[in-house]
Amino acid sequence: MDETQPLLPDPDLACDEAQDEAAGKDFVDFDPAGDAENPMDWPEAYKWGIVGLLALMAFTVTFTCISVVPVATRIVDDLDGGHASRSASVLLVTIWELGEAAGPLLIAPLSEMFGRYPVMNAANLLFIAAVVLAALSRSAAAFIGARALTGLAVASNVLNPAIVGDMFPSEQRGTAMSWIQLAPLIGGAVGPAISGAIAETLGWRNVLWMSATLAITCEAVFLTCFRETYKVAILRRRAARLRRETGDPALRTVFDVEGVSRSQKLWEAITRPFSVLAGSGVLQSLSVFGAVSFAYFYIMATTLPDILETLYGLSAAAAGSALISFSIGSLVSVAICNRALDGIYVRMRDANKGVGQPEYRLPLLVFGGFALPLVASLYGWTARAHLPVPLLIFTVGVMGATMLLSFLPLTAYVVDAFGLYAASAMTVVIVTRCLAGTFIPLASERLVDRFGYGVGLSLIGCFSLLFAPIPALVLRYGPKWRQRSRYTREAEAS
Repeated sequence: MDETQPLLPDPDLACDEAQDEAAGKDFVDFDPAGDAENPMDWPEAYKWGIVGLLALMAFTVTFTCISVVPVATRIVDDLDGGHASRSASVLLVTIWELGEAAGPLLIAPLSEMFGRYPVMNAANLLFIAAVVLAALSRSAAAFIGARALTGLAVASNVLNPAIVGDMFPSEQRGTAMSWIQLAPLIGGAVGPAISGAIAETLGWRNVLWMSATLAITCEAVFLTCFRETYKVAILRRRAARLRRETGDPALRTVFDVEGVSRSQKLWEAITRPFSVLAGSGVLQSLSVFGAVSFAYFYIMATTLPDILETLYGLSAAAAGSALISFSIGSLVSVAICNRALDGIYVRMRDANKGVGQPEYRLPLLVFGGFALPLVASLYGWTARAHLPVPLLIFTVGVMGATMLLSFLPLTAYVVDAFGLYAASAMTVVIVTRCLAGTFIPLASERLVDRFGYGVGLSLIGCFSLLFAPIPALVLRYGPKWRQRSRYTREAEAS
């Protein structure tokens, strides 16, 4: 069975049917000698073109999400008639993540039933509608609701890694995912800078209209250039075509389960992430670690504009431009992962007599897990001591670098370790990450109000240090722990 592909409806049945398929029964599959419809056999130029297309959508999503960060207080103040609250402006930024926590629970299962192409395009259209709704909002509550809906419609986070797994073998996935991560960093850099300048001259609503225009352009490219990558959907279409052409109703794929309704399949797909989570201690621990690490982005995003405008007296445009340093630091981290992630994997695989293990993705994650809390504390004390702005911006850049090292290798590990269950496992990671991104910044805001930036962010850092040893433990004991779960027992990256 090809473990690089995402989920199957019933793995035990699929294994039994795969044996029947080997015996030459009425099953439809790709030609092992090469198949033009098999995403693994597509021309390299086209596959990397799809990576570029995924990166374009990731840029659009991040640009839309982050562009309101430097003007969040101004938006709430404008919509609520000058009565903006600090919690409302923080929630306006972080509520996106609450929507993003719910979206994957439907996006991943639907993509496993109908394929990547229809689900990605439907989600993109909903995303455009939600951005337009936010631009037309007349109250802070309506704007926050539209932001939650926009986050709900984001499909790239859960589908991009799965699509990479559809097309690339293990030793190439790290590079592909690193390039996809590059685009959000660019969006995160230019979004705040552009939005701050536009909000001061043309008004904040024009920032959202720019985002909507960008999303519409991106969706037009998706409709015309993207092809289905999900093996199950492609083979089911082939089987249906062959049944029509040959008149043989017995032709089917190894993934088809007789006597199971579509609604039952959908329910099984929706509940599968919870089953994967409950059945894998490795996923439970790493998803919590990734969630806490990711929350630092929104801690930085909600505190930096206030620090720069309140303590340093900078304008909203200047505060937005300062966020570029976070993206520059993240870009450095992506470059490191691009060069080292696959290289480390190959070296460790060769040292293990050519047998690959998903844990070979984790050495960079171990470093990032310990470094990020320390850098975040340094960021807080730099603001508390009112040190020069360049030093503060430098700590923000270092935080961006360490945060990506605390998350990007984790994504590569999940795709490798969970193989057939990668989409559901990524759903778990994304949901926990988004919940943390919504609520931990609210807690940090209260700690900062009570203790100041230095002590408040140091307390958050001490809390996250409790989870820092998790990647090191998984690196050391993961191969043994994975055997306890049926979702990872046979998932070895080759």
